[in-house]
Amino acid sequence: MEPRIQYAQTADGVSIAFWTLGEGLPFVQMTSLPHSHIQLEWQVPQVRRWYERVAEKRKLVRYDLRGCGLSDRDVTDFSLEAHVLDLKAVVDRLGLEKFALFGFLHAGPAAITYAARHPERVSHLVLWCSYARASDYLRSSPQAQATRSLLDKDWELYTETVAHYSLGWSAPEEARRFAAFIRECVTQETAQAAYGASAEFDVAALLAEVSSPTLVLHRRQVPLPDVALARDLASRIPDARLTLLEGTFIGPWMGDMEAVLAAIDEFLGEGEETGAAALPSGLVTILFTDMEGSTTLTQRVGDAKAQEVLRTHNRIVRDALKTHSGSEIKHTGDGIMASFASASRALECAIAIQRTLAQHNESNPDMPIRVRIGLNAGEPVAEEADLFGTAVQLAARICAQAEPGEILAPIVVRELAAGKGFLLADRGDVVLRGFEDPVRLYEVHWREEG
Repeated sequence: MEPRIQYAQTADGVSIAFWTLGEGLPFVQMTSLPHSHIQLEWQVPQVRRWYERVAEKRKLVRYDLRGCGLSDRDVTDFSLEAHVLDLKAVVDRLGLEKFALFGFLHAGPAAITYAARHPERVSHLVLWCSYARASDYLRSSPQAQATRSLLDKDWELYTETVAHYSLGWSAPEEARRFAAFIRECVTQETAQAAYGASAEFDVAALLAEVSSPTLVLHRRQVPLPDVALARDLASRIPDARLTLLEGTFIGPWMGDMEAVLAAIDEFLGEGEETGAAALPSGLVTILFTDMEGSTTLTQRVGDAKAQEVLRTHNRIVRDALKTHSGSEIKHTGDGIMASFASASRALECAIAIQRTLAQHNESNPDMPIRVRIGLNAGEPVAEEADLFGTAVQLAARICAQAEPGEILAPIVVRELAAGKGFLLADRGDVVLRGFEDPVRLYEVHWREEG
């Protein structure tokens, strides 16, 4: 049955057409501009088979970019930020808190941008035959430059050339149908505007900020983009995995489709298998961080700069979690919730975070990051990749009680870490919102003497 077309509204007022297929972990497949038509694609047997196979194990989400297919055609903004807005509109409309993101060819830069900005939502990032800089993509192939030059001169010849280049010159009938499909997806004027804007795409500076597990997929014999661009992506995204497959086709549903699906299934399956099991059970220590004045910061310096500050906080906290065996449970918007099997490790992590932030603030006095940290130990309830219950609620309340730059912990954490060399000052009994009985709190000394 053909999927039901729905619409999402972007922040700048553009209607984006989308559909979903299947159940399970959401898998959002982005479009490589500007050849997108989610209704007509379904009529192509190879593409439909790809979608059906992807949706066998998870919930596939497909959408048309602005200016293409069934989305609003009367638009002029095709910037990188506009493409991010399209993606955001769809995932927000569906209420997806966590999803895998598939960036196909020219969609890669927007996928990288979203993943760097929203690590709490992107469970996995898959980049297929993509790149970080459009200039590298164009420079790597004289054929790409020659083909683009046809776009301004002869629309039909351009689409026929792209079709034959994509499918091979030995399949004239298939290429003819694909060329007609391209002309149904987008007008010549929109394609010119979209490609003109994409020539400015450059997300190289964001690669180091991507913390989601990342798989870079590429076919060795694909002439464009060059396989060297895939190696560059994998080398510059932290802990990214590079998988090179055999074949000449740019479309993942063409040629050996099963090899592509197997690589994706293996990559996503690792996270699906370990996600729920990785949650702690029994007695654990919960840690919350909370950035001071994040809303005020946004109003003062703007969204982009505030997001950069938040990414710095995220990186510092995640580095400390990795060093001290902590597990990130979720991002709270302006902080992170994590868990530890050991109270000592949690305290060591909290101290490391504050010390690293202090060093950062010395070097950035005009844009300091001040963070509250609260801890608690107990037996939370693990459910759907999250932790719940009184132990978690109390940890959050203790974090809210702390001043920026402070670490607060209750007596249970103090007792669990007794004799381990931590310095904790008694702050007395404090009444916390939602708790009838006062809670004895201790301030953890983290500043090094001397």
